[in-house]
Amino acid sequence: MAFLKFNKSELVNLEYSLKREILGASKNGAYCNTSIVTCNTRRYHGLLAVTLDRFGGDKFMLLSAVDESLIVDGKQFNLGIHCYGDIYEPRGHKYVVDFSADPTPQITYKVGGIVFRKSILLVQDYDQVMIKYELLKSPAKAEIQLKPFLAFRNIHDLTHQNDDANVTGQPVQNGVAFRLYANFPDLVLQLSTASSRFVAAPHWNNNITYSDEYRRGYDCREDLLVPGYFDLTMREGDSVILSGSLHEEKPSGFSRKFATCVERRGEITNNRDQLVRCANMLITKHNGRSRINAGFSWMYTGLLRETLQALPGLALYGLNDPKLFEEILDNLVADEQERLFRRTTQVEAPLLLACVLQAYIDYGANEKKVWNKYGVIVRGVIESYLPGERREVSMQPNGLLWAQMDGVALSWMNAYIDGRPVTERPGYQVETNALWYNAICFAIEMESKFGSPKGEFVAKWSAIRDMIRLNFEKTFWIPKKGYFADYVDNNGQNTDVRPNQLYAVWVKHSPVDELFAPAVLRVIDNELVTSRGIRTLSPRDVKYKGVYEGTQVERDLAYHQGCTRPYLLEPYVELSFRVKGPSFWKRAEWLTEGFYADLGKHGVGAFSELYDGDPPHEPHGAISSALSTAALLAIDYLMNKYKEK
Repeated sequence: MAFLKFNKSELVNLEYSLKREILGASKNGAYCNTSIVTCNTRRYHGLLAVTLDRFGGDKFMLLSAVDESLIVDGKQFNLGIHCYGDIYEPRGHKYVVDFSADPTPQITYKVGGIVFRKSILLVQDYDQVMIKYELLKSPAKAEIQLKPFLAFRNIHDLTHQNDDANVTGQPVQNGVAFRLYANFPDLVLQLSTASSRFVAAPHWNNNITYSDEYRRGYDCREDLLVPGYFDLTMREGDSVILSGSLHEEKPSGFSRKFATCVERRGEITNNRDQLVRCANMLITKHNGRSRINAGFSWMYTGLLRETLQALPGLALYGLNDPKLFEEILDNLVADEQERLFRRTTQVEAPLLLACVLQAYIDYGANEKKVWNKYGVIVRGVIESYLPGERREVSMQPNGLLWAQMDGVALSWMNAYIDGRPVTERPGYQVETNALWYNAICFAIEMESKFGSPKGEFVAKWSAIRDMIRLNFEKTFWIPKKGYFADYVDNNGQNTDVRPNQLYAVWVKHSPVDELFAPAVLRVIDNELVTSRGIRTLSPRDVKYKGVYEGTQVERDLAYHQGCTRPYLLEPYVELSFRVKGPSFWKRAEWLTEGFYADLGKHGVGAFSELYDGDPPHEPHGAISSALSTAALLAIDYLMNKYKEK
């Protein structure tokens, strides 16, 4: 029985099917992403996007789509679908009768007495997409035409008809290789059967419209080159595989390779299986260097904050791979020297390193080995916040960190409208200072055990630690309201009810007494917790925007002003277990079960970046988020621990 289920009667309804996206990702940094009826609705959609080092390591869309046509008894049925303005043509979705997501996306079409199925597979460790076509039922032989749509452009851009494109392909075994522009690699299109021919008929399909981009107010139209079509004949029971790759291969091996890749994916039988599969897809090993992709399809790989926050969940709680954990962390440190030690617009991000190492030690790592390897980095990060080291943030005489650059958002809440931050939060930020205190305490603890015998670091930073603890409560606590200020600037305490205060009581070394934890949980329970994550702002606030829809401005206003973040459930659930014990287990189950119920919408089988703050809490943002996936894995790990208790 399929783990993910779909409303088959709704598949022909574009309102239903275009909102549901399939995703495949390779360890090499390639991806395949489109809707379940293979109509592209975003510029990021396509059948093969690859990472190209020759262009700075960005991702480039090579193969946008393949349109299939069935010709039986002289009648042609076009199974493809594209949007042109507000017109969809052809309308191949009307023939769709079934969709299955596992073990690989399969779409079944029915045209009269003909049943035709295609399966889309992105090879896990190679820049290759394979599409398997099966003629399951047919009263007569059928002619099949396969028409590729070529893009050859950065995934963030759009392309248009031009005279520079090389529209002529070079013959390869059972196919053709195309290179539209100089310096690009070849896109090699091959069929598993030799009894086919490629008919060259190059032309541009103009004004293809991406409906999601249009709805958001972005540039949304592009022209794609169709160089011709493959033509072959199939009979009932026949199957053929179309391969799109950067290298020519032996077509005789396609069927075996396809079957092996499907078998290797394994069966999904429960929620944890799905989480682990997503964790695997979010970790790349391009050029032998393991890194975390923040989210598909448009987020970047190797980001500092996202990697640190997602690393324990993905590598430890998901894949149970300490070696991979250290490999990703080592690559991050090597790549992010500037942000770790000199400057960053997310001032709390370097301080998350202490939390990551604490989680690693709690998972079972030898703390002496951990500190011997990473202690110098943690100490360097802490020293970088001293006065005169960073322009954007600096320790003040009271020991707290003040972050301010006019017109710049210096935290994870970094949406902008017309060049101005929506939530600038200048001054003392509550989560930054909680993480600051925790990092110092962790470093002192480790240095006291394994550091320099003279103890210069411990003596210097113990005094600063004590100052922070002395000043944190009186700086951030709002006695009349019973919660912590989100930040404190020259005008005093900001009283917005936001989830950032969670960190004040969640970090292992809290700058306040543990008695504050129930009060923080109370206000978050009352105003921020939903069945799809933690709101970024209380609905009682006049700035609250509960739905992430509309223009770019409207969505940016909602992004950190009401939208929920699933990843914030991790500190919330962990803190709740600490305060309430195993009795919180049922509540934790309720807080997570909705994400599994949503696996059949937005990103099929994936965990979304954010949700509407208002019911029914529809998913938005990146269809597969490293932060969301990692948080759900961490919560699953916590729930298993407390279930035993």
